[in-house]
Amino acid sequence: MINNVYGIDLGTCNMKIYCKASNKILNEKNTIALVNKDEIYAYGDAAYAMYEKAPESINVTFPVTSGVIADFNNLQSMLQLFLETHAKGKLKGAEFIVAVPTSITDVEKKAFFDMFYKSKLKPKSVLLCEKPIADAVGLGLDVNEPTGIMIVDIGADTTEISVISLGGLVLSDLLHFGGNKIDESIITYVKRNYNLVIGQKTAQSLKEQLGSGVPGRQDTMVVVGRDVVSGLPIEMELSGEVVYEAIKDNLNSICNSIKMILEKTPPELAKDIIHSGIYITGGSSQIHDLDQLFAQITGININTCEEPEECVVRGLVKIVSDNKYKHLAFSMKSKILI
Repeated sequence: MINNVYGIDLGTCNMKIYCKASNKILNEKNTIALVNKDEIYAYGDAAYAMYEKAPESINVTFPVTSGVIADFNNLQSMLQLFLETHAKGKLKGAEFIVAVPTSITDVEKKAFFDMFYKSKLKPKSVLLCEKPIADAVGLGLDVNEPTGIMIVDIGADTTEISVISLGGLVLSDLLHFGGNKIDESIITYVKRNYNLVIGQKTAQSLKEQLGSGVPGRQDTMVVVGRDVVSGLPIEMELSGEVVYEAIKDNLNSICNSIKMILEKTPPELAKDIIHSGIYITGGSSQIHDLDQLFAQITGININTCEEPEECVVRGLVKIVSDNKYKHLAFSMKSKILI
């Protein structure tokens, strides 16, 4: 293929861009710091470092919320900056394939399409692909087979539970719930039980380092927060058990949704899922022993993978460059003409 290919997964928390020419994945925070309302001051990881620390003159925003585009113009500008500074391959005339969540409207899908099609990049083509299908291809599974595959993608703002067969979605459920809600639960629990106010980033560190799907984790971590009573900053040591108590209800909600999808799954596909197991991906699937919890609740083997947050973006390039999978991607242009 002469043209360069870019696979793009615009996640709520992280933006993943895979360049076929360099065979590298750029994985940075999907964050913009603005000054004077619409001037980009910083973007990516540099902007995220300012989150919860910036003065009033700098506004730190997340242009993608709940899996859909909330700030079109600034996201388009940031994408262009990312591609111009980090992409090693040719940009003009390149092919772009973008992952879109299931259960979103055609208008929301068109926003993903226009983000590239109407940009200064002048792409050769812009294709869209549903996230669960790209996820399955990125895991190395053959989605064209008449075999049931169940994937649970736990992101920052959304959790997608899907059953795939013959290159299409048989069942899919998009929950507006993910890693950010888990962080909020930790903040609320620590404030209520320990009179300690902690920030979003501290809660995220607690989840990543002490979070667990099953009780009994003994590790501890020292955090700094504000004492509700005295109003002064203090240090406190929190244990894995505290974090487990804070997040267990959230994890049980995901378990209940998985059970509901399994109950609706046709028996022949359910047989395949029991045989091959359930695949969990997405950044928040890295919570310690989460696979054990899901296995206990469903009685089905749980498959994990390395770099679960990059599965979608790896699958995208495979879809656009392998004729076997090309039919899985679609263009909004043809839909508009119809």
